[in-house]
Amino acid sequence: MSSTLHTVAAPLAAGNATSEHRPLIITLFAAFVVATLVITVWAGRQTRSAADFYAGGRQFTGFQNGLAISGDYMSAASFLGIAGAIALFGYDGFLYSIGFLVAWLVALLLVAEPLRNSGRFTMGDVLAYRMRQRPVRTAAGTSTIVVSIFYLLAQMAGAGVLVSLLLGITSDGGKIAIVALVGVLMIVYVTIGGMKGTTWVQMVKAVLLIAGTLLITFLILWRFHFNVSELLGAAATNSGKGDAFLEPGLKYGVSATSKLDFLSLGIALVLGTAGLPHILIRFYTVPTAKAARKSVNWAIGIIGAFYLMTIVLGFGAAALLKNSDIIASNKAGNTAAPLAALEIGGGAGSTGGAILLAVISAVAFATILAVVAGLTLASSSSFAHDIYANVIRRGKATEKEEVRAARWATVLIGIVSIGLGALARDLNVAGLVALAFAVAASANLPTILYSLFWKRFTTQGALWSIYGGLISAVVLVLFSPVVSGKPTSMFKSVDFYWFPLENPGLVSIPLGFLLGWLGSVLSKEEPDKGKYAELEVKSLTGVGAH
Repeated sequence: MSSTLHTVAAPLAAGNATSEHRPLIITLFAAFVVATLVITVWAGRQTRSAADFYAGGRQFTGFQNGLAISGDYMSAASFLGIAGAIALFGYDGFLYSIGFLVAWLVALLLVAEPLRNSGRFTMGDVLAYRMRQRPVRTAAGTSTIVVSIFYLLAQMAGAGVLVSLLLGITSDGGKIAIVALVGVLMIVYVTIGGMKGTTWVQMVKAVLLIAGTLLITFLILWRFHFNVSELLGAAATNSGKGDAFLEPGLKYGVSATSKLDFLSLGIALVLGTAGLPHILIRFYTVPTAKAARKSVNWAIGIIGAFYLMTIVLGFGAAALLKNSDIIASNKAGNTAAPLAALEIGGGAGSTGGAILLAVISAVAFATILAVVAGLTLASSSSFAHDIYANVIRRGKATEKEEVRAARWATVLIGIVSIGLGALARDLNVAGLVALAFAVAASANLPTILYSLFWKRFTTQGALWSIYGGLISAVVLVLFSPVVSGKPTSMFKSVDFYWFPLENPGLVSIPLGFLLGWLGSVLSKEEPDKGKYAELEVKSLTGVGAH
């Protein structure tokens, strides 16, 4: 996946400009952290059962869950990355916004309602309904944890960079301490608050993100007299690329490989969203299938409005800032939106600019914390419910033991994320998030769709599609330009890549579907048609759903 989209970086080409306003920045950060901790403790007191911990007691309305889904989905990578993509590449950057929005139509049409009706707490519940429990739950848990860990790693590393640069911390020890702080907060949110606490944090974050983005969008449009043509014209002129800035092909029309890369990225984005575990578990927090549909509708509206505003942020940054200044701050352009906020507020050294920069940065930090909490909850839930309760304990664990295992899993996953985030603090994290999307689209989605809609799907087919999609995506990313061979790679000084695309989706996603079909066709196991009929009725009607 392109580093323009998913590298989370911090907005401090303006470091000197904020030094005198650091007390304000620290105050904003501290206010959000304290407020969310209060919410988490309050929610934790109401978490008494496994259903409370995993699914928030299924008490959230469609609107509340839609807001929480938006908070879970709109990561700082999207917030900073899409605006940067547009600021540097114009029209081609705008295509990211479209990809993210279209992805929700796939989630709505194919996954939201059947998944809500068929499962209980995790993706593994759906997959294991008509297949052999232990191998399928092990595979589902493994895939969930791998996707979540890589996504977590990107967010953790990004948080370290964001906060350390904003606060002027340059030492390695200081950066590691910030990554550790984010990890500790993440562990507290999930172990104390469970799904209830995490959901409320995500709702608060979504409101803050929309409000902050709306403010900057309004100010940019105001600068250009609310004339979109004037804004686009200024962006094209200031970019130095003229009309080509407003036409397709600036980034993805350079070569045949770049065109294939865009196709691969688009497929991964559109299909990967419907297989992301931290998004899938959100459908279990509502009481009915109707509420699940309503929550996705609300999410589409909120996310759609947000991505429309990122277009203004991106073209506004291109119009207000020199292309060279954006690249000097961050090669991937991820500082474009915060630098535009600084500029629109009065420029470097101004109080207004520093305030807007502080607000946008605090919102980005809030975004990271909320997404990190959702990811941690998804992976710890899958470990406790799928692997511990149903594989290790063979379904004999009590609810209390299961929740305790989830809390310990949260601590362990948090420690792993802190360690990996600290190691990755200076690396390009694009490949890590690319891997998360690619695995979700390659392993999770084929298995979910086959389970729900194909009566001949077998346990062997599920294992082949999950492990095949997982392994192929991992291998292709490891040997792609994301990891080595280019100035933007994770390891710049070595070159061992042989797969030319930055995203493996074009190969690994069809392979995941193919292996699921092939494994089922070659399997000697006779599919349980009765179980499939039960699942079909349950998924389509909601009869017997939890």
